[in-house]
Amino acid sequence: MLLDAARQCVLAVGLKRATLAEIARTAKVSRMTLYRRFPDVRSVLSALMTREFGALLHRASAEGAGAQTARQRLVRSAVAAVRLLNADDLMRTVIDVDTELLLPYMVDRLGGTQRVGEQVVREHLEAGRADGSIRDGDLPAQARVVMLVVQTFVLSLRAATRDLDPKAVLNEMANHLDAALRP
Repeated sequence: MLLDAARQCVLAVGLKRATLAEIARTAKVSRMTLYRRFPDVRSVLSALMTREFGALLHRASAEGAGAQTARQRLVRSAVAAVRLLNADDLMRTVIDVDTELLLPYMVDRLGGTQRVGEQVVREHLEAGRADGSIRDGDLPAQARVVMLVVQTFVLSLRAATRDLDPKAVLNEMANHLDAALRP
C-alpha cells in the first residue's frame, strides 16, 4: 500500500519532487505511520524501485524460460528486460524527469535493482555452464558485464532507435550477447 502510493506520486511529479507527506497523503496514512516503516523519502523510493524493477526483471526471466539452453534463456530474458523496462511507466518517468539521479548508478555505485539483475544473470550463467551452452570465465565478472550491457540498452534504447527499428536493435543485442557467451 505504501509503495503503491509512492509509485503514484513518482508518476505524478518525479522522484526528486515526491515527498513523504505526499506519499502518506496518497496512501491515506499519517506521516508517522510512514516514518515507522521508512526513515526518509529516499528509502521509500529505493524500496519502490527495487520492488518494481525487480519484478520486471523476474518477468523478463520468465519470458525466456521456454528456451532450450540456458544461454538462449539468458539472451531472451535480457532482451525482454530491455523491452519491459523501456515500456514501464515508472522507468520512463525516471529517465524522462529525473535523469540525473541515474548517474550515480552508472559511475559511482551499484543499486539494489542492479544487484537483483546481476543475480538473475548469474543464475542463468551458472545454468549455462552446467548445460554446456555458456563458456567458462570469471563468473562474477561475466555477470557484471552482462548486467552492464543490458543496463546500457535499458537507458539508451529510445535514443538508439530514433532512426532505427527497435526490433532490429534488440536482435543485434541478442546476437551480441549470444556470441559473447558461446563456448
